[in-house]
Amino acid sequence: MSPPYVPPLPPGREVHLPGRGATFVRELPGPGGGAPTVLLLHGWTATADLNWFPSFPVLGRGYRVLALDQRGHGGGIRSRQRFRMRDCADDAAALLDVVGVDRVVAVGYSMGGAVAQLLWRRHPDRVAGLVLCATSRNFGGRPQERMGFAVLAGLALGARAVPGPVRRRVAGRLITGRTPESTIQGWVLAEMGRHDWRTVLEAGTAIGRFDSRPWIGEVDVPTAVVATVHDNVVHPKRQLALHRSIPGATLHPVQGDHTVCVADPRRFVPALLDACHSVTTRLAGGGRDAPRPAAG
Repeated sequence: MSPPYVPPLPPGREVHLPGRGATFVRELPGPGGGAPTVLLLHGWTATADLNWFPSFPVLGRGYRVLALDQRGHGGGIRSRQRFRMRDCADDAAALLDVVGVDRVVAVGYSMGGAVAQLLWRRHPDRVAGLVLCATSRNFGGRPQERMGFAVLAGLALGARAVPGPVRRRVAGRLITGRTPESTIQGWVLAEMGRHDWRTVLEAGTAIGRFDSRPWIGEVDVPTAVVATVHDNVVHPKRQLALHRSIPGATLHPVQGDHTVCVADPRRFVPALLDACHSVTTRLAGGGRDAPRPAAG
């Protein structure tokens, strides 16, 4: 059997975060000349590669790019401690220390958007701007949502008592049933098969507990919200409420659902670029030297 097709990816390496563990990081140097750094934070059950592979080359034309695998996901930190969103934010700040970057535009998708919000909240000196994609201030308000997260909590608790090989077999069945047929399906399955599914399930319950509504209105850095207007995972009304809650935030709608970042990058990537440009232009004072890489 031939190995699965793997899309082109930027260089990556394992990075040790002192006192925290090792994670896998993709890096693009950008055009140089003081180009801003964007830190890409992927969504739940994804990896940096799965979430961002269509966006890497285009972002790399105008920005230095860092993208890490979050705890339990792909090559992310392995820990016996329960998954906490704030630990993910602290991991991101620790990565910036290791690679020598002072401030970034934090770009988060879904769960990664919540981590980006927490990164600003916990480490405001490291965040120059925010781009929040397909995400929300909270995820578990409606009764059916609360029930879903309660089920995840039970699965996560049970996963601690289930041997790793069994967890991987069960996860494989779930993935196979949910992954669309495509040339990259084999790669997607292999990538998701690298997860620590106990931690990933715990991450699902942590998402259900996340709530930035008490403080999101205090965000004081340039912010853009990329809203997936046909999303059936993070309701568009939640995404629009996030946009309204942040003073001065710009809105960048995408005609797509929660998988649009991969399923239809021709729609998603231009909106992501516009959002990043909106933030970096404001950081540069609106000057004409603000980077705007072409989408094509």
